[in-house]
Amino acid sequence: MAKLWGGRFQKSAEAWVDEFGASIGFDQQLVLEDLEGSVAHVTMLGIQEILTHEDVEKILSGLAQLKVKAEAGELEFSVANEDIHLNLEKMLIDLIGPVGGKLHTGRSRNDQVATDMHLFLKKRVPEVIGLIENFQKTIIEQAQQHVETIAPGYTHLQRAQPISFAHHLMVYFWQLERDKERFGESMKRIDILPLGAGAMAGTTFPIDRLKSAELLGFSEVYANSMDAVSDRDFIVEFLSNSALLMTHLSRFAEEIIIWSTDEFKFIELDDAFSTGSSIMPQKKNPDMAELIRGKAGRAFGNLVGLLTVLKGTPLTYNKDMQEDKEGMFDTMETVLGSLKIFEGMVRTMTVNTARLHSAVHSDFSNATELADYLATKGMPFREAHEVTGKLVFTCIQQGIYLLDLPLEEMQKESDLIEQDIYDVLAPEAAVSRRNSLGGTGFAQVNIQLQKATDLLG
Repeated sequence: MAKLWGGRFQKSAEAWVDEFGASIGFDQQLVLEDLEGSVAHVTMLGIQEILTHEDVEKILSGLAQLKVKAEAGELEFSVANEDIHLNLEKMLIDLIGPVGGKLHTGRSRNDQVATDMHLFLKKRVPEVIGLIENFQKTIIEQAQQHVETIAPGYTHLQRAQPISFAHHLMVYFWQLERDKERFGESMKRIDILPLGAGAMAGTTFPIDRLKSAELLGFSEVYANSMDAVSDRDFIVEFLSNSALLMTHLSRFAEEIIIWSTDEFKFIELDDAFSTGSSIMPQKKNPDMAELIRGKAGRAFGNLVGLLTVLKGTPLTYNKDMQEDKEGMFDTMETVLGSLKIFEGMVRTMTVNTARLHSAVHSDFSNATELADYLATKGMPFREAHEVTGKLVFTCIQQGIYLLDLPLEEMQKESDLIEQDIYDVLAPEAAVSRRNSLGGTGFAQVNIQLQKATDLLG
């Protein structure tokens, strides 16, 4: 089969070479974007009287027919035609005759593919943002039910201080909020149109790039034709934002996995987001959380992969840049799927409040309360820290906790300690008293929840 660009060539590549160089196996995902860009381009060519009204109508009719077939999954793509652009152009020519070849007037595959990818992300990044917001709403709903549920807080995965379980959940709301902002800010770079840059130097035809931008809904066009065809920053930014989002989801997944173990039993996942074992009948595995934790690596790899491709490519377009698409598609699929799964997993999980209550009454996470208590009575904090440490050691030796230690035992270390210490050491009191701005105190958590709710509108 003769190539659409083959006039200068005297021999054809072997089939296996064509297969290696072809991108149609994956860039067919851009079929609707490619058709959309072509519709705008030929419409502009008509407005500028570069093509006749009759030619434009024939081409638009052919493109409309191809779109119907594309949406029905009826298009058959060929490796011989390399990529989505040449496949569709060949189909158009077969459909409406040689006039279909006029579609490519004033453009190149270089600006065409860049346009397709801008359109792809322009459509789908808002979908990512919508799924993030949906997940944020679910986190708020779970948190609202557990403002006064006390849970152990950890540093170094060791019991640290008692906290509101809602306060812990809301960490992920705010991480997602920053992720959402980053995706939203990236839309400014996505919303720039490269169409009309040609291969790299523009075109001699009197095209109207601003009209093309208007037809496709872009806010601006690239100011430099070489930049337009070589820029992949907008994809790198998407991959970077996605890698950070997946980092946050992976950390949350790790906690979900830990919380659902028999050793913790803080939560139970719904059966719909768990699996069993083929040999151990008792098992209930948090497989969806584990998969999301694992899929974060795909997002990281796709980001590093594209950066590596770009770092050594001179201006402008190089075949290396064909490697920009698969990672983008894969990361988009990974992010959309992970957000959907995680939202359902958190929405349907059961929080074991009895277990959490037992946990915070069977540890030393209230030790800081004793040190603060002594400090408020005038003892230097470093001395209060040492006194508290000695009392904790006494408890360890006796196999008890601070709330179990008799007052006279405490007073051996400091006569500043009085009967009210038992009220101070109660986990509920320890949490409720921490009302500094952004703290875990119930009042502050409720303020935080209201702020989060207001942000989502």
